[in-house]
Amino acid sequence: MTDTTLPAPSQDRAFFVFTGVISVLALGFLAYLLLVRKGGDGGWDLRFMPAVNASLNATSAVLITTGLVFIKRGNPQVHRVMMVGAVTASALFLVGYILYHAAHGDTKYAGEGVMRTVYLTVLASHVVLSIPIVPMVLTTIYFAIKKRHASHKKIAKWTYPIWLYVSVTGVVVYFMLRGSAPAV
Repeated sequence: MTDTTLPAPSQDRAFFVFTGVISVLALGFLAYLLLVRKGGDGGWDLRFMPAVNASLNATSAVLITTGLVFIKRGNPQVHRVMMVGAVTASALFLVGYILYHAAHGDTKYAGEGVMRTVYLTVLASHVVLSIPIVPMVLTTIYFAIKKRHASHKKIAKWTYPIWLYVSVTGVVVYFMLRGSAPAV
């Protein structure tokens, strides 16, 4: 099958509609949890989840980078394994993130001054760039599965740095929040 830069074939429309619907629903649900609901339900104790989520973000960052190294070295089989691992780690992160915020609500940064400004800047860039990453990752995977390698490579050039940045800043946000908490 040859890869073209023409508009997506009609069979791709179902995928793009599905991706759009899933992305909007996920974003809407997260917005509801963080902006409207603003608090946990007092149910499950998931206070351990931020550390797990930071670990999943770190794992994803390592796997994304390793996957890039292997594709650059001409080893698509290992690249594929690394990317499946990265997607799995990111998907588990998203589930854990949703569960934590459903149970406990939002976590406030306790620091002040310059560090608060740094934290809010990192957090804002992390949040803004995390919004398009789900549809970008899904589209990148879709083109790989369809063996449309030119299209896969074209979007992966954008997906890789954004996904890596979101994964790394997720870990940074975790440590900044943890460092801002008053000693117990």
